[in-house]
Amino acid sequence: MEESIATEWSAFTVPVDDRFFDDYRPGISVRYGHELVTESDVLRFAREFDPQTIHTDPSAAASGPFAGLIASGWHTTAIMMRVFATQFLNDAASLASPGVDELRWLRPVRPGDTLAVRFTIVSARVSTSKPDRGIVHTNVEMLNQDDEPVLTMTAMNMLRRRQ
Repeated sequence: MEESIATEWSAFTVPVDDRFFDDYRPGISVRYGHELVTESDVLRFAREFDPQTIHTDPSAAASGPFAGLIASGWHTTAIMMRVFATQFLNDAASLASPGVDELRWLRPVRPGDTLAVRFTIVSARVSTSKPDRGIVHTNVEMLNQDDEPVLTMTAMNMLRRRQ
C-alpha cells in the first residue's frame, strides 16, 4: 500500500496529533488517502480472513459473478480503518468505539484501484455520564479513483476532551 496523503476540504484547525473531542465539529468534511490496492494484498488478506474464490483465485474469479478478482469487503474496511486511525483520529484523544451503523459495500474493489476516504462529522456531543469525553458520529465514504463510492458507514467514536 502507498502511504496516505491528505487533502482537506473544510479542514480541522489543528493537526491530527493535536486533536481532541473539541476539534471534531459537525460540518467538518475531510478527505484522506491515496491507497493503492494490489493483487498481492487482495490475495494475502483473503487467504487469511475471507477465503472465497472471488477473493483468492484469479482464474476462478474471472468466470465468477464479478468477472474478475475483487477485494473482500472486510479488506476494504480494513484499509479504511487504517486511514481513519492514522489520519482522522489520534492515540491521545481516541478512547474507543461503541460500533458502526449501516456498513455497506457498494461496488467491488479490484486490484489496481486507488482509494480515498471522505469523513464528514454529523454530530458531536459531550457525554452526560463522563464529561471528560464526547461522542462523535462521522459519515464515512470510501471512494475509488473515479470518485465512485465503494464503502459507506457511520462511525461512532468516544474522544477525550481537551483538558
